[in-house]
Amino acid sequence: MINSLIKRFNIPPRDQWREAIGKLIDDRVRIITAGLSIRELRAIMRGDPPTEKPNPRYKVITTSFVAHLRPRYYPAAATWFTHTLRLGFFTTFFFVLEIITGIVLMVYYIPFPDQAYGSVLAIESNVFLGEFLRDMHRLGAEAMVVFSWLHLLRTYFTGSYKGPRSFTWLTGVILLLITAWLSFTGYLLPWDQLAYWAVTVGTSITESGPVVGPALNLLMRGAPDIGTGGLLRFYLQHVILMPLLAILLISIHYYKVSREHSISLPAVVEETEMDPEKKKEATRRIDLIPDLLSHELFLIALGLFITVAILYFRGFASPLETHANPQQTPLDTKAPWYFWWLQGILKIDPASIIENLVNPLFEMFGLSYRVELSRLLDSKFIMGLMVPPALVLLLMAIPYIDRNPSRLARKRPFAIAWGVAWIFIVLVLSYMGTPEYGIETPAATRIIQDLAPEEGEGPLRLIPYPELENRQMEYIVGQDYGTDLCPGLSYYPDPESHPNDIVVGCPHLTEVFQTFSRRLIDAQIDGRLPGLNAKLIVEQLQADVVKVTPHVEWTDPSTGQAQTYYHIYFLHKDRAMDAH
Repeated sequence: MINSLIKRFNIPPRDQWREAIGKLIDDRVRIITAGLSIRELRAIMRGDPPTEKPNPRYKVITTSFVAHLRPRYYPAAATWFTHTLRLGFFTTFFFVLEIITGIVLMVYYIPFPDQAYGSVLAIESNVFLGEFLRDMHRLGAEAMVVFSWLHLLRTYFTGSYKGPRSFTWLTGVILLLITAWLSFTGYLLPWDQLAYWAVTVGTSITESGPVVGPALNLLMRGAPDIGTGGLLRFYLQHVILMPLLAILLISIHYYKVSREHSISLPAVVEETEMDPEKKKEATRRIDLIPDLLSHELFLIALGLFITVAILYFRGFASPLETHANPQQTPLDTKAPWYFWWLQGILKIDPASIIENLVNPLFEMFGLSYRVELSRLLDSKFIMGLMVPPALVLLLMAIPYIDRNPSRLARKRPFAIAWGVAWIFIVLVLSYMGTPEYGIETPAATRIIQDLAPEEGEGPLRLIPYPELENRQMEYIVGQDYGTDLCPGLSYYPDPESHPNDIVVGCPHLTEVFQTFSRRLIDAQIDGRLPGLNAKLIVEQLQADVVKVTPHVEWTDPSTGQAQTYYHIYFLHKDRAMDAH
């Protein structure tokens, strides 16, 4: 019966139609993989040699739109980890991570001042894995900045910018600028106090420019003050303009490296006499498929693992401060840490430096003439709009300034010393850019700000609620309360997960008060707070809400007038325990 049906409908034997189906599937696989068969894919996975001639793995490089950016192979020495440290790869890895996480966040973000902050809160609380994705996006942004700088430094110290790689160095510097601007534009999007005022201060630099300065500032902000227009401008730059420019420059940069001059060999391989066997091994071909490709897949897995581990163990979290308030400038306003060096430059006043150098010389020779340059030299214009672009141009011009043909470190002592010196200079400028450097804050304000900063938590806000509950007290600075402010208190800090843990007394409140007292008394001894009269007031304001007020009175040493400074903090029961 079956045999007659097979003959009537001319059905081929099982082996033939199985072979035909297999060939059909194999053809589809070859189309998708740009020439690799199922058998060849199996050989790649196993690390076996090619199964066909000519090598189909090379065909992928020439026919695939994506893979054609990569060379067929690299010299072995160019892939040594100690030479490249994979810094360029990880810079690209974090850029791709930013694109993926940014697209997801963009779906839920609303770029309008009255909704931006709320949309970020909604992402963190209502979107599945929203807080995790936002933390990953912020961590990836900072990692991209770090790896961009490290990649540039590695290129400089190995002399890999010389010769045919000069233009590649130029594209790398431009990519570094794009990375910095991507971070700057993204910094405003949460629309909290820290971001709003950091960007306000940063954009104000353009105001000092002659003729076009005010117009440029208006173009960046969209209005005299940052509002809807400014936020929308920054958002569109962050999600469209800068990523597209980055993709364009990365393509050029990567194409130059991969298709024109390859990754530079270590200088010791290029410029020194080596044992023939070692030379042969150093220049041995390493195929992209499968050797380097499998290594890069491993690096991707490693990068994702480390990123997730950092976030899982709370080694990094995206800060979100209070809602942006254009009417109140918070203390300690600062840019992201990778812009501290720029803030440090802005604190340098060239007019004052010249005056302090020249005027003592006039006094030494008995001359009454005094140099006053403050009106002529606008430090904000010089240090904000002239020095940074000059430094960028100097960075771009390095391949054309350094005419030494050698890349060996021992033959480039000046270039190596110059690079180390600039690293030191940037670190010093970054320290100068911190809010504490060069800015005089009244002692009482500084002490209370450190205990409970306007933006952030601080030790006062981290006091567990049971140590404050029902405690109507005024703790006077200078009085002896013993080693603990609450000797009769005991509480369970986490009765659900750790029911056996118990805290006796109030160690957190005691530590805060002792720090508060010690710093105030030190300031009194130093003469900054004469006539000191200070206290820490704790009041039960209503159910589940405690009011804490650090209160300081003193006599102004310059005017002799009585001064008072205090700050009120409201700590909710749930907020306090969450912080603890």
